[in-house]
Amino acid sequence: MPLLPIRTYPDPVLRRECKPAQPGSDEIKELASDMLETMYAAPGIGLAAPQVGQSIRMIVVDILGHLGERDPHVLLNPEITGASETIAFEEGCLSLPEFTVEVDRSRVVEVKYQNLEGEELKLTAEDLFAVAIQHEMDHLEGRLLLDHSSVVRRDLYRRKARKMRAQVP
Repeated sequence: MPLLPIRTYPDPVLRRECKPAQPGSDEIKELASDMLETMYAAPGIGLAAPQVGQSIRMIVVDILGHLGERDPHVLLNPEITGASETIAFEEGCLSLPEFTVEVDRSRVVEVKYQNLEGEELKLTAEDLFAVAIQHEMDHLEGRLLLDHSSVVRRDLYRRKARKMRAQVP
């Protein structure tokens, strides 16, 4: 299982709205496995397909992975069908190195999705799990954490990202 390169801002794939994922194929199962291993190695608690260059509606989330435990979730074509009151949460992103911002997210979400075999399932996520799902689902719409920040913070990060890219050999 190879680790996949994580795309970083301003890679245009991060701004594309994703197409539906097609469950059931060996390729989608392999991509899910590679995404999980990439997420664990990063280390992160979630990863969306666009972050590894694939414009499809697939996310992986494991809020226990960074604690040395594993409880992976692979969601194809996720949709939020219910949401609660919001909470403020400080978020970072593997595609935006060295950037964090406080975001208001629903504390509880109900999600309808397909598993790798195409079976339609539902789950209820709370707290960090809910926040991680919402964050990754933003990627499927081409939204980034930058979009949740002020214009000033966006501009500062854009300049910083240009400098970081210029330093890469």
